Amino acid sequence: MSDAVNHPQHYTSHPSSLECIQVTEHMNFNCGNAVKYIWRADDKGKAIEDLEKARWYLDREIKLRKAALPQPSN
Repeated sequence: MSDAVNHPQHYTSHPSSLECIQVTEHMNFNCGNAVKYIWRADDKGKAIEDLEKARWYLDREIKLRKAALPQPSN
């Protein structure tokens, strides 16, 4: 029986028997969310939308990391 609050079916259906949170809790927010959307993309019937959401989080993380790079001095 599925527990819609603590262990929804789309959280526990991965063939590895892991829940996505067991992996993503070791990542920063943007990377974790990207992995979450990729991990469950085929489980909710909106794969393209979820993959686009993952890309949005990855693009945001890339932008933040580029902004944090040291700027060359003149």
